[in-house]
Amino acid sequence: MATQQQSGTLFNALTAGSKIIGTIIADSDIRIDGQVEGDIQCSGKVVIGEQGKIKGTVNCQNAEIMGKVDGKVNTENTFALRSTGSLVGDLKTKVLIIEPNAQFNGTCSMKQAPAAEVKK
Repeated sequence: MATQQQSGTLFNALTAGSKIIGTIIADSDIRIDGQVEGDIQCSGKVVIGEQGKIKGTVNCQNAEIMGKVDGKVNTENTFALRSTGSLVGDLKTKVLIIEPNAQFNGTCSMKQAPAAEVKK
């Protein structure tokens, strides 16, 4: 499941036509172009490709959604919903990016920066 990018870094991938039922735990970035029914725990970035479908909870540092997510998404930093993406469910994030034509039906809770990071 691990693939090496041209830059030499490793990432995990679930290709189109593949389906996983259960929990995925990844220490590095992961790209989903197949289907997942279950939870994703990722220490890096989760990318859901245009053909990707998730039904469950996603916990990660950053997320970029071009496919469909039905469930909860919790990111520590940035959540990006691209124009082809759809999220039905709850979102917790620090930074929110939603492109025109993206679909978001649910609730969003934005995390605030710690007091030390806030400029006066």
